[in-house]
Amino acid sequence: MKEFLQFKLVHFGEINIMVYHILAIVGVVVATRLVLFILRRFFKRQIKIGQFDEGRAWAFYQIIKYVVIVAAIAVGLELVGVKLTLLLAGSAALLVGFGLGVQQQFNDLVSGLVLLFEGTVSIGDIVELEGLVGKITEINIRTSEVVTRDGIIIIVPNSKLVSDKVINWSHNRQSTRFKVSVGVAYGSDVRKATALIEQAAAKHPEVAKKPKPFGRFMNFGNSSLDLEIRFWSKNMWEIESIKSDIRFEINELFNKNGIEIPFPQTDIHIKSNHTK
Repeated sequence: MKEFLQFKLVHFGEINIMVYHILAIVGVVVATRLVLFILRRFFKRQIKIGQFDEGRAWAFYQIIKYVVIVAAIAVGLELVGVKLTLLLAGSAALLVGFGLGVQQQFNDLVSGLVLLFEGTVSIGDIVELEGLVGKITEINIRTSEVVTRDGIIIIVPNSKLVSDKVINWSHNRQSTRFKVSVGVAYGSDVRKATALIEQAAAKHPEVAKKPKPFGRFMNFGNSSLDLEIRFWSKNMWEIESIKSDIRFEINELFNKNGIEIPFPQTDIHIKSNHTK
């Protein structure tokens, strides 16, 4: 058995890789996967009982995961006789040249660490980036995954989430104010129409009760009297469907109460000049 374990598989300079090296590396890999599995189960349990916020818990898990993987790689190299100090010193010049060529990737990597440590953007947050609204489903060391309302997964470099202007709709966990605009025909009872649009918004279950929705008479338009209902909601992800439901309800209430929603009209006056 001893001879089998010390049997040389690869000989490279002063490095001899034997059977027991391979078995040791397999042991390190198995131990690493087991540790990560236990950590993942631990954080899942903490999220389930409400001990940790989901986004922050997975951020901690990602940080620990990368530390464990780096430590496992270092242990594996040491087991086969590779001295990390000599390896880094000998490849310093190469690493400098390589670093210059991958500056953007390094920037994304550092940005990923910033996101994981600061927690300004966490898994499950709804963000708006360059006019696109999506939900963060995964934060990796270099890129993050964002799923849109259409179910499209977009890979976003972490540097964009750190340096670009990003609206995090989930950051403060408070209700956000939205609005729906509608016009009524000239001659309509504006106060009654305003009360009806307030009623339509307040009826929706996803609209906050406090503060209460309120209507405004915004302007005298070219073809309509312009009204606007403003309301608060925490459900940013479904907000477009919520707005649609409110519009349906406004249309039904206006029809029942005889209030007309006009369409653009243009009056043309023809003046004739009769000469004798």
